[in-house]
Amino acid sequence: MNANKKFFSKMGFNYLAYSIASILFLIILSNIIAVIRPEILNNINIATIITAICNYVLPLPILLFLMRKLDSTEIKKNNLGFKTFLKYLCITFTLMWIGNITGTIITNLLSFTIQNDIANPIQNLINSTDLWLNLILISLIGPIFEEIIFRKILIDRTIKYGPLASILVSAIIFGLIHGNLNQFCYTVLVGGFFAYVYIKTGQIKYSIGLHIILNMLGSVLSMIVNNSAVNLSNAFNTTDLAILVFYFILILIALFVGIYTLVEYIQKKRKQKNSIDLKIIKPVFLNAGMICFIVFYIIRMALQILS
Repeated sequence: MNANKKFFSKMGFNYLAYSIASILFLIILSNIIAVIRPEILNNINIATIITAICNYVLPLPILLFLMRKLDSTEIKKNNLGFKTFLKYLCITFTLMWIGNITGTIITNLLSFTIQNDIANPIQNLINSTDLWLNLILISLIGPIFEEIIFRKILIDRTIKYGPLASILVSAIIFGLIHGNLNQFCYTVLVGGFFAYVYIKTGQIKYSIGLHIILNMLGSVLSMIVNNSAVNLSNAFNTTDLAILVFYFILILIALFVGIYTLVEYIQKKRKQKNSIDLKIIKPVFLNAGMICFIVFYIIRMALQILS
């Protein structure tokens, strides 16, 4: 048990170091640019690219260096059929909606309690940046890096402790590292499911594919739909109406299939009566490294809420 706690403590400290490194890189790079070309930082698109570089590219070698001493295990590879992939996509979309609704309720209650609006950073980012940046950065580059960092690197080293431990650690770290309450609820659910998909298939391409499509729906498609809604409110246009109808039908189908598949899966698991070893949860999270990581991000979320 002590060995397990030590392992997950290292895991927590490693991802804490990764997080702190990304913040330091952003501070250093921003200050350098502020001296050389300060006007660049006023461009939201360039500022977003700089942030992405500091979040993904620069700190990744540090994480790989820290994780090198933790043994990895190769997961057995299985292929997903196209039909199954579509079902998984619907589940992903459903979990995102459940998480979004939960997060919205919580943030609204907190906003009412503290008498202050809680900003949604990712929504502000999507609305402020250009469509091409949403497509390239949020919908393509971001998901690839995140699946490698929070699924591939992490799960390959934790899977020896069982699927439950890997899924929980991946989900919690992925949820917290976004640094705000608005995203936490749905990223925990979606991150946990992506972890399940990677463990089931042993191929990161499937979770990357799901992540890319989900982000594309939430950023690029949502921008197109919002623009169509605005245009339609000003003047009737058959193209904008068709876009809204298509989006509405797409949501209904995805939610129906996603909820049906989730209920079917839960019922199947109940019939199997597989026992889950909950004892692993204690050494996974009750250790110095994971506690420091969780506290660090709880403080960041609290500061974001209060600001």
